[in-house]
Amino acid sequence: MRRVSRIAVAGVATAALAVTVSACGSSSTSSSTGGKSKGIGLAYDVGGKGDQSFNDAAYAGLQKAEKDFGVKARDVEPQDNESDADKVQRLETLAKQGYNPIIGVGYSYAPAVKTVAAKYPKVTFGIIDDNTIKAKNVADMVFHEEESSYLAGVAAAKATKKNHIGFIGGVDIPLIHKFEAGFVQGAQSVNPKIKVEKQYLTETAQEGGFSSPDKGENAADGQIDAGADVVYAAAGLSGQGVIKSAAAHKVWAIGVDSDQYQQTALAPYKNYILTSALKNVEGAVYELSKSVLKDKKPLSGEIRGSLANGGVGLADSNPTFKNNADMQAAIKKAEEGIKNGTIKVKTS
Repeated sequence: MRRVSRIAVAGVATAALAVTVSACGSSSTSSSTGGKSKGIGLAYDVGGKGDQSFNDAAYAGLQKAEKDFGVKARDVEPQDNESDADKVQRLETLAKQGYNPIIGVGYSYAPAVKTVAAKYPKVTFGIIDDNTIKAKNVADMVFHEEESSYLAGVAAAKATKKNHIGFIGGVDIPLIHKFEAGFVQGAQSVNPKIKVEKQYLTETAQEGGFSSPDKGENAADGQIDAGADVVYAAAGLSGQGVIKSAAAHKVWAIGVDSDQYQQTALAPYKNYILTSALKNVEGAVYELSKSVLKDKKPLSGEIRGSLANGGVGLADSNPTFKNNADMQAAIKKAEEGIKNGTIKVKTS
């Protein structure tokens, strides 16, 4: 389990996300043919396993569930420029093989999950970052990304020495707009005059916005050259390039989704990773698996992670971040305001 700062609810990687379930379906642990579940099926988003961020958080949940529930799991990588039909085929293959639950990691799986879930009503499906599918055997696992991003903005405003920070989004879509909106609002709550560079790497995911570290590095180089000394990226695998650039320029990076300070592949840059805005994808995967394989009461409907239930937060692995009393006090105040409703975080 990743370490999370005291601003996040204890147990972020387990039961917290189940608090906001809006409905429970009647799916069983049976496969499509009525037999016992073969295990957990997981289909990765753009960038695949090894992104040290979004997909790897899902994989961590899969590994924990596999160990705790004594089942097998199959995880499947995406292909370049794949279509919805390719995703349908991938999910159907998992269903035919007897996996249950089956989880699509990322909003792009929505059409495929909707199609395949209708064909296999005895199988429980989950989708991360989409809440548009209304079916008894589908769990829509979503998050208040804007809340953790608000806290990241507070941290950035406290860390900057130039009153100049940057945001880099992977793809110009509403989901990533939530990260930007919260970050900017949080930073401006500390300093209304702070300058914020903003850039999206691509218009569509197919162009590589979530899977191109070189694009992230180039964007960060530009923002840092323009004067930013803290850069926050919500860009999946592309964020690795942002972190690399920040380390090369000896300025702060803020990671996303996973605790990127703790990621082995990013170890050469860890001293420049101030914190990470966590999204408990690990817990979402684990809890859905638990509901099917152990509790025998599959989750369904919208399940939304927030600061209040521990579904989002900030990592405190970097001692420089954790031991900065002024920064921690400002973050704690902001978190309390979000929880009690005195702070309304923007989503666009």
